[in-house]
Amino acid sequence: MVSNIPEETTSFVGREAELAGLEDALATGRLTTLTGTGGVGKTRLALRAARRAEPDFRDGVWWADLSPLHDDELLLATVSDAVGLSDHTLRMPIDVLCEWLADKELLLVLDSCEHLRHSCAHLLGEILTTSPGLTVLATSRRPLDLRGEQLIEVEPLPVDGTADALTLFRERASAAAPATPLDDPGTAAAATAICRRLEGIPLAIELAAAGAGRQTVQEIADRLGSRLDVFAHTTLRPLRHRTLRTTIGWSHELCTPLERLLWARLTVLRGDFDADTAAIVCAGGPLTAHGVRTALRGLVAQSVVARDGDRHRMLGTLREYGRMWLAELGEERAAADRHAACFLRLARNAHAGWTGDDQILWYHRIADAHADLCAALDHLLAHDPAAAQEMAGRIGFFWCCCGHLPQTRSYAQRALDTGPAGGPHRTRALWVLGICVLLQGDYPAAERIGAECVRAAAADNTDEGVLAAAYLRGLTHLMTGEPERGLRVSERVLRTAGSATPLESAYRLRCHLITVFALTGLGRLDEAAEAAVVLRAACEAQDECWTRSYVDYQLALIALLQGRAAPAAAHARAMLTGKHRLRDRFGIALGLDILAAAIAAQGEGARAARVYGTGQVYWRMVGHPQRGTPELGPLREACERRAREAVGDAAYWRAFEQGRSDSAEAGLALALHGELLM
Repeated sequence: MVSNIPEETTSFVGREAELAGLEDALATGRLTTLTGTGGVGKTRLALRAARRAEPDFRDGVWWADLSPLHDDELLLATVSDAVGLSDHTLRMPIDVLCEWLADKELLLVLDSCEHLRHSCAHLLGEILTTSPGLTVLATSRRPLDLRGEQLIEVEPLPVDGTADALTLFRERASAAAPATPLDDPGTAAAATAICRRLEGIPLAIELAAAGAGRQTVQEIADRLGSRLDVFAHTTLRPLRHRTLRTTIGWSHELCTPLERLLWARLTVLRGDFDADTAAIVCAGGPLTAHGVRTALRGLVAQSVVARDGDRHRMLGTLREYGRMWLAELGEERAAADRHAACFLRLARNAHAGWTGDDQILWYHRIADAHADLCAALDHLLAHDPAAAQEMAGRIGFFWCCCGHLPQTRSYAQRALDTGPAGGPHRTRALWVLGICVLLQGDYPAAERIGAECVRAAAADNTDEGVLAAAYLRGLTHLMTGEPERGLRVSERVLRTAGSATPLESAYRLRCHLITVFALTGLGRLDEAAEAAVVLRAACEAQDECWTRSYVDYQLALIALLQGRAAPAAAHARAMLTGKHRLRDRFGIALGLDILAAAIAAQGEGARAARVYGTGQVYWRMVGHPQRGTPELGPLREACERRAREAVGDAAYWRAFEQGRSDSAEAGLALALHGELLM
């Protein structure tokens, strides 16, 4: 069982009664919503409850953080990513998600739903209806108002005596200033007074405790108490909201001017970030890049920003406060411009670094920055369509490989519709659109876009565009069962196009890959094997993983067609290793198919059946039935028959179902390491 529950980076205090009630709710109902004011601890409670509940769900616990989303455009994609679905189809994404969840027994946690209540309610109405084994835990400041929703109001921590609120304050104050004499009677009394004045609200207590590094506990109690007294008769309701906002304001006042400025500017970032990104996005005016790093350390020390290793993030409630100040400063547009420029630069660097030993690093950076890249693209589409067109083209292939096909297709089309009518950036965006529709199985659209891409590349007269267009055309011919045409396209372009830059070299590698695929499809296996070995050596010399993994796939297929089952299995495992490093689920599905066929050809029917079953798990992740170039289908069917004949239908189906019931990661690990499965 695999889950994606975030790690808890600080201690968890109290809440045993709430956890027991939540355990009962999850066992008896299908939708439970933790409600309560901001900062009351809904997310922390959900985290702890999810971790405890994990053994109760066959298919694990899956966490979707909705706080980075400013609207519902990425809601469905965020939930799909959270549960491991990478949609490669032309179907409605909600239908694919419903089908993926239909036979699962899992707990889905949607954290921070309040700003997307209606969209979340609509989505949950769909998936709860079609997925009988699904249980949902949501956190929201307000109920989702769905039938059957169980509501658990999360109250502040108890504040009387040696209660949980005081324990939380003492632990956080000790972390901020280890030398603080918390057992001193005066200090202890002041700490108790703080917890009572803050009504036991965990975030308020943590902010107050973080001040122990700059003030004594008695000074915190006096100054915070005075500020609360000033606002005691304001009309801000509910009272807990007033208390939290007042405490955040007090914490804001304790910050230096540059720390306050950074607090505001950081709110433009959607996901986790490192110090370098913060410096790029937030530096300007009085806040230098060095000043950003200094101020960031100050915000971490005051619990305004949480830090885990080299990654940072801001809680939603504190982000809201910072956004208010960003608007007050009149810097919203400038911050968004800097943010978009930062992530356009990331896209350029990733595109330039495709070929080389950092390829996998760039894959992961693009995948992890998804929400910020989308925000940057949305901003550029509205304010700088030419830059948006460039960005969509530069990150599109990464997104295709990461599994964001519907979004990539939408962004590429919008960039083409709004951006310049010609030029290399448009050609690249057109190429990305063609790859998207091809991977979705829309072959007529791929044919049409491929022809347009060829014309655009000819007008640009750049080797990159010409090679990219040829790859798209050649791959389309392969997928539609025309390897001869694919071979002609690749051979023609490789005779004429140069390779002056590493980037152009990457496109050449892909065109050589078309040659290998086409020769295999034509039955010219010795030529295909020779070309594949040369291509693999070229990839190894550059430490290029993506193309190399598909060369391994072809070497496995060629070996199988030549009756060499053991080498085929070795090549298939090499492919799977590469695809696993790239988190390419479509490639993993292909690799498991070819590995299962090789194992079946070795006479190990039960082992092959289980690997086929794991392959089905991955095919379902991408929303497709088994796919591949046309020559694979008959070979796969023949190997499946051989596997069934080797062990009998009953044993074959038992092993197949065992593979389907394994978690994706566990099944892949067994297949990769060749362990005995039965």
